[in-house]
Amino acid sequence: MTAEGRPRAESPVGIDELLERVREGLDRVGADAAHDAARAGEALLVDIRYTALRERDGLIPGALVVERNELEWRLDPQGSHRAPEATSHALRVVIVCNEGYASSLAAASLRQLGLHRATDLVGGFQAWRAAGLPVTGLTVDGLPVTAVPVTGRR
Repeated sequence: MTAEGRPRAESPVGIDELLERVREGLDRVGADAAHDAARAGEALLVDIRYTALRERDGLIPGALVVERNELEWRLDPQGSHRAPEATSHALRVVIVCNEGYASSLAAASLRQLGLHRATDLVGGFQAWRAAGLPVTGLTVDGLPVTAVPVTGRR
């Protein structure tokens, strides 16, 4: 507190330093580990990409889609607007953004709500797709495609 009784302001940091600090507290996961955890029922994948990116690139099968501006309300297990999947503060949540930047900040925000196992996907959706993991909701020549492994690996 200052002599006037106001809270003392912290020194400002740039986004790169903030991101580095946030990531120090996360157990970030790669695409294969996220895929395996979701398939085993050990983690909930949450896609926070905006609509245009989801429409352009497709979706991760089984991932919960939550717009970033609704994330905390939808995943707070005590919240009145929570998603049915938000069952516990012990839920392992893996946040997926487009390239793995916004997801780190989002995971840190969820941790502040008490979701102590929240983390994010290193490299985001683009890393998922580059790893050849399943993607749905795409079209080829105007026809829907149910699963498109980019590299054919899975």
